[in-house]
Amino acid sequence: MQQIFPMHRRLGPEELVAAYEYPVGIRWVRASMVTSLDGAAQGWNGRSGTLSSPADKQVFAILRALADVILVGAGTARAEKYRPDEPRQEYAALREALGQRPTPAVAVISRRLDLDPDGPLFSGAGESTLVLTTEQSPPDQRAELAERADVVVAGEDRVELPRALDALTERGLHRILCEGGPQLLGQLVADGLLDDFCLTFAPLLRGGTADRALNGPVVPDVRMRLIHILEDDDTVITRWTRGDHLG
Repeated sequence: MQQIFPMHRRLGPEELVAAYEYPVGIRWVRASMVTSLDGAAQGWNGRSGTLSSPADKQVFAILRALADVILVGAGTARAEKYRPDEPRQEYAALREALGQRPTPAVAVISRRLDLDPDGPLFSGAGESTLVLTTEQSPPDQRAELAERADVVVAGEDRVELPRALDALTERGLHRILCEGGPQLLGQLVADGLLDDFCLTFAPLLRGGTADRALNGPVVPDVRMRLIHILEDDDTVITRWTRGDHLG
């Protein structure tokens, strides 16, 4: 992996981890997305994973290794077949040094609780899944999921993201990694909650009508500052931080 901005250098494993360290002592919301060169957020089969590459997967693993919690929308969790993250031996010492549990938890945003209580997301090993839902979600489904997950009501008829993130923070989950989908990411931006955006450009052209990295409400332009550009085998990996964080 080479860094081509802000300076040209080769990055070993330790330098690559350092390039994605979270700020200390504050809640920080980071998003990770991959798109084709023309902006498609899904590959040929409707899943983002088919746009990924070995370099993107390497950074993806580091982002998860540094996070306390993975935030994801229910649609993405279903489409991408989410399950609790598995411990990675190569990052075990790093997580221990940061005072983290062996793996990040998964937190799913679901207004209607259209989730399978017997699915792998709630029955696999690892950290218990969190479910962030609404007062209008089906009570029976909410009660059934509460036997397998930490269920949090964070709004009346829609999940209010400020309340949802506060619930994560109250549980000691300060390093938040949002993996989509585009609707959830768009709402995070609309609510002014996104601090950091990690966007990979796959060296592919897709065409068609796939989602963009962000969908949802139109928001005033949010100025971002470029932190770095990495490149490996034509995959371009960028990291951006909200402009007002840098003065």
